[in-house]
Amino acid sequence: MTTLKFKKFNIEAYKPGKSKIKKFRKVIKLSANESALGMSPKAKRVILKKNLILDKYPDGKSKNLRKSISKVYNCNSEKIICGAGSDEIIQMICQLFLNPGDEVVLPEYSFLMYRIYSKIVGAKVIFSKEINFKISTNEILKKVSKKTKIVFIANPNNPTGTYLTKKEVLELRKRLNKKILLVIDDAYAEYMQNPDYSPGLDLFKNKENVFILRTFSKIFGLASLRVGWGYGSKKIIDALNLIKPPFNVNGIAQLAAVESLKDKKFIKKSIKHNLFYAKKLKNFLENYRIFSNVITANFLLLDFEKSKYSANFFYQRLKSKGIILRSTKDGYHIKNKLRLTIGSSKENLKFMSIVKGILN
Repeated sequence: MTTLKFKKFNIEAYKPGKSKIKKFRKVIKLSANESALGMSPKAKRVILKKNLILDKYPDGKSKNLRKSISKVYNCNSEKIICGAGSDEIIQMICQLFLNPGDEVVLPEYSFLMYRIYSKIVGAKVIFSKEINFKISTNEILKKVSKKTKIVFIANPNNPTGTYLTKKEVLELRKRLNKKILLVIDDAYAEYMQNPDYSPGLDLFKNKENVFILRTFSKIFGLASLRVGWGYGSKKIIDALNLIKPPFNVNGIAQLAAVESLKDKKFIKKSIKHNLFYAKKLKNFLENYRIFSNVITANFLLLDFEKSKYSANFFYQRLKSKGIILRSTKDGYHIKNKLRLTIGSSKENLKFMSIVKGILN
């Protein structure tokens, strides 16, 4: 018998939020930070068109989509690259910048794909401590060495829901070595209504050593279509285009993303919905001494330290009723916490009703 040799990776595979429960045909999935309102009606209409051309390859450079992005976000289309979700762009950034033995610094509780893609290319991942589940610029700087090539941060951060202020982000870039690339993931930026916050894209449009990540999976509701984008210097974008798969963003995804950007009314509605129900859920759970972060993105990190119920008890009882939250033990190794996505009106009201039944 022939045994083929292949690379062995010392990584923990990404575990997405669960979406199915045995015995339940329909579940309320509040585990993956997906859009509460789904996708824009404009995007739905373009997907349902009968005359879509699907037998030809899509535009490999996503020209129309990049043009639409540049118009909406007031940035240069030549400095944009599109990917099959922002995680593909994270992968390409790691391939472009990292060699075996290089170091990557990231907060201890951060989006799992930063560490996974860094390790796949042979880089060493260095974790910086968070203070009360918030990213600390000082702790990041303590971990930086001569081998550091990239610092990854998501702002607001997933899974903690905390964020760095505009002042803190600017200070981090100022104090970091200029030769280190700072990657800022703006995945949840559209939800942010906090006055001391600014998206990375607004702060660093003309910085050579900052790269911004964005996604259509969250507020735009196109998670299944896999479309994201990155923004950086022309030199970085040109280099990424050399290693980018030829037709990485499918044609339907490109069309739907363009239409989503046009629907400002839908985005405003999504933001309003998120803010209303995040406050409602946060206040409701505090009655049971289940506390959470300041409202930022479309999820809350639930803390059970002061509650008489454990996170596992809460998770299992909800699961038995057909509701799924995100266990933070998987991948993140955060004990006695759960991540709750803000769902639709119907989902949120059902969640509260069932919680009352369980905890009363």
